[in-house]
Amino acid sequence: MSIPPPPGPHQPQGPYPQGPFTPPGPWGYGYGGYARPVPVNGVAIAALVLGVLCFLPGVGLVLGLIALAQIKKRGERGRGMAIAGSVLSVVGLVLWTVSLSTGVVSDAVDGFRDAARGEGTAYALAKGDCFDSGTGSLQGDAYDVDEVPCTGAHHGEVFAVVTLPSGSFPGDDEVTDVADDKCYALQEDYAMDAWAVPDTVDVYYLVPSKESWTFGDREITCVFGNVDEKKSLTGSLRNDATTLDKDQIAFLKSANALDRVLFEEPEDYAEDDLPANRRWAGDVGTALGEQAEALRARSWPAGSGKAVADLASDLEAARKEWAKAAAAKDVEAYYEHYDAGYEYIDGETTVTAREALGLATTVPSYDKDYDGGAGDWDAGELDV
Repeated sequence: MSIPPPPGPHQPQGPYPQGPFTPPGPWGYGYGGYARPVPVNGVAIAALVLGVLCFLPGVGLVLGLIALAQIKKRGERGRGMAIAGSVLSVVGLVLWTVSLSTGVVSDAVDGFRDAARGEGTAYALAKGDCFDSGTGSLQGDAYDVDEVPCTGAHHGEVFAVVTLPSGSFPGDDEVTDVADDKCYALQEDYAMDAWAVPDTVDVYYLVPSKESWTFGDREITCVFGNVDEKKSLTGSLRNDATTLDKDQIAFLKSANALDRVLFEEPEDYAEDDLPANRRWAGDVGTALGEQAEALRARSWPAGSGKAVADLASDLEAARKEWAKAAAAKDVEAYYEHYDAGYEYIDGETTVTAREALGLATTVPSYDKDYDGGAGDWDAGELDV
């Protein structure tokens, strides 16, 4: 029996096969011409793979322990992989236990899965898409949505997508503030005719959560949805340049310009802040004069020309009342002309002109959660 030399920098340590010693070969194994590297334990490899993937962590732990026993008995390599797989499997078991009790980890895993896949996530939606929310609601948290045809029943219809700048997560409050400002401002671009949007429909938005932000989600998705969660939308609410003719668009631009000024009404009543209300009344009067002039200046189709001209005359009459409200010396005089001026707005001539142009003729109730001032309607929020 030969006694092997002490291990050197090119010689492996460990059990040595019997036989005559030969100088190290080109691969560093010098114990006979037919010597092979010590094999890696296959069970150790499986344990490491299951540990890294956190898939079936209980199985990964068992395989890791089996691998350690086999390596000790057979003198195989892979002890480090078996230990790593066992440790990772233990961590996986802890995470799975937490997820079963709180749902936090499973939600995060689902979010990561959807982000990596890029399908079924809220930030995969585009303008004009309709969808069903995974939760059946447009409030709270959502991890996936199902895109569906707009012709059928659906929970929401996307009317705009706003991309936030890159960087660290700005915080839930900041994201919500941006969504409030942007979504209400952009709804008019998608649904130019507010009369064609049912009173049961309001603005919602899907916003990034802190978790989805880490997966690259930077989009605020502005959505129309039914205020009654038990009811769905049917058909598209889109009415813009893709669905309207040039005369309808011209009329709606004029109407929307006036509405924007009307929605700027001060939050304080005239008895609390008469100067602010007088200034606003002056702005309304100016807008009425501009829109009356714009309607008169356009050449309308023969079937709608008279109806639009009658409306322009009413807008001019309303302008005079609002001008008097702007000059009112006291609250009583202000409200006298305020009420008279409002009688001309969305009145009979407006309905007649709309009918002649083929637009919606049902006057909105304006009874949503609006109590004066721009951007004060309550919007629903869905974190994704």
